[in-house]
Amino acid sequence: MTKEGNITVDEAIDRYADMVYRLALTQMKNRTDADDLFQEVFVRLVSHIQDLESWEHVKAWLIRVTINCAKKHFDQYWNKNVDYMDEPERVADEDTGYGLAEEHPVRTAVQKLPPKYRLVIHLYYFEERTVAEIAELTGQKESTVKSQMHRAREMLRGLLKEDSG
Repeated sequence: MTKEGNITVDEAIDRYADMVYRLALTQMKNRTDADDLFQEVFVRLVSHIQDLESWEHVKAWLIRVTINCAKKHFDQYWNKNVDYMDEPERVADEDTGYGLAEEHPVRTAVQKLPPKYRLVIHLYYFEERTVAEIAELTGQKESTVKSQMHRAREMLRGLLKEDSG
């Protein structure tokens, strides 16, 4: 029994499916792998739901598991040695009103970042997590997260200048 009553997998999916999918898509960069990652995260939730004490705990757990599953995916031999040649994904962006992710220069630039920088940018700006929360979720020091944020912003500036010039 949890502090907030019985938290069910169905309720967790209703509350956090969009967040998990956005994070999975940001990390995986293609819908097929993001779909697989999304399913894996919620399958794991079925086994661990009884251990989660509050909705905030569920949210943090889902973010952490999504990050870990993405890392596991990229550590596999196949994924280290394959380049995807598909066309850019069509991703609806409700926040900006752009129909395609690649039409928005900032979203396009974020997708070009290496995974560790893409992750901190996504968690900070899209999931509105603090540096301390990102450090806890990623298992890094706050100073490391701050450095990654700084480097990511510098890379984004360069990418945006390239695209506009």
